[in-house]
Amino acid sequence: MAEFTFGVTVMPRKEVLDTQGRAVEETLKREGEPVLSCRVGRFVELKVSASDRKQAEATAKKVAESLLCNSLIETFSLGEANG
Repeated sequence: MAEFTFGVTVMPRKEVLDTQGRAVEETLKREGEPVLSCRVGRFVELKVSASDRKQAEATAKKVAESLLCNSLIETFSLGEANG
């Protein structure tokens, strides 16, 4: 078995009010930073043991869809990390 590392970025859906993002945006603007908008999400690094990359990616996607992301209010993107 080989080890594969994936990065999962989870963000609130565009339609969902992002109160954390709004608070950060307002603070940055108040500090004089030329910020147009801000959204706050999270990044999760997964290390997966699998026989090949395709199987590892399928496992990472399954974990992201079922455990890391609430699909009603969030979206995720999956990428292979250099870790």
